[in-house]
Amino acid sequence: MGRKAAKSERKPQTRPQPKSSRAQLRKHAAAEAAKASRPPSRAVVMRLAAEVDALAAQLQDSRARILDLEARVDVDPLTDVLNRRGFERELKRSLAYVKRYGTSAALIYIDLDGFKPVNDRHGHGAGDAVLKAIAAALLRNVRASDVVARVGGDEFAVLLWNVNGANAAAKAGALEAAVYATPLRWNASTLVVGASAGVALLGALDTPADVIARADAAMYARKAERRETSSLSPRAGRGRG
Repeated sequence: MGRKAAKSERKPQTRPQPKSSRAQLRKHAAAEAAKASRPPSRAVVMRLAAEVDALAAQLQDSRARILDLEARVDVDPLTDVLNRRGFERELKRSLAYVKRYGTSAALIYIDLDGFKPVNDRHGHGAGDAVLKAIAAALLRNVRASDVVARVGGDEFAVLLWNVNGANAAAKAGALEAAVYATPLRWNASTLVVGASAGVALLGALDTPADVIARADAAMYARKAERRETSSLSPRAGRGRG
């Protein structure tokens, strides 16, 4: 009995809260619940709607900027045609299309002749102006579905759709003529450059490297042919003073 009495004495004593305190707590809780369930005022709703509209506009603007930056990554800033990265992407896409649907396509690889003397004699500003004029001339002489790219310092590539070998070779000759027929007036000089174009048809089993290698080899063969013609005819290939 003594032990039980000792244990009972050690139990914590809980004091009951006054009735007035419990009533105040219930009243406060009810007020908070009523406040939470109360609909927001019209001014608050309009402010939140304006903030949502502003965030949506910012998101749309950011997406537009991202798309523009992604597009500019593949564009040559000087000539405003595709750069090598953009060209390689289009070539891969073209090869996949040729393989899947059996369509025909061709790559024309163009290297300018006589471009280095332009830079040496007239400066890089003149060289840049020539490159811009050549890119514009190439764009004028292909279809909207074709692709023009600057793939090197004075090298361009053109992807043609739905052409056979004869048509691609004829277009290569036409583009050479278009380059030569694009004189540029620079101070007191008229700058004229030539072009050598090599052609390679895209095959279903080709890799991008295969097509580029064949077109590049054809371009160098054409350049050698033009040099031989120029040595036989002293007037051939000269610019206009």
